[in-house]
Amino acid sequence: MNEPQIFCPRCAWRPQGEDRWQCSPRMGGCGTVWNTFWTAGVCPGCSYRWQITFCPSCRQFSPHEDWYHWPEGSVEERERELELGRN
Repeated sequence: MNEPQIFCPRCAWRPQGEDRWQCSPRMGGCGTVWNTFWTAGVCPGCSYRWQITFCPSCRQFSPHEDWYHWPEGSVEERERELELGRN
């Protein structure tokens, strides 16, 4: 199975293992701090699935799934295209 490259879809910033996000209490979250890409956007504290992810570089939000860039021609990329209705 091919692994995706993970980077911001707006500015191409690449998160590192030591980077952290917070399950924002202001948005109804529990306050847990973790690397969102270790769990595909699911908070390990409350199991909330974050649909958007903040980029600390460009300070913009993007859909979490848009951060994953699968190698062209990979099985995963083809499945995603089919899910999105692209042929």
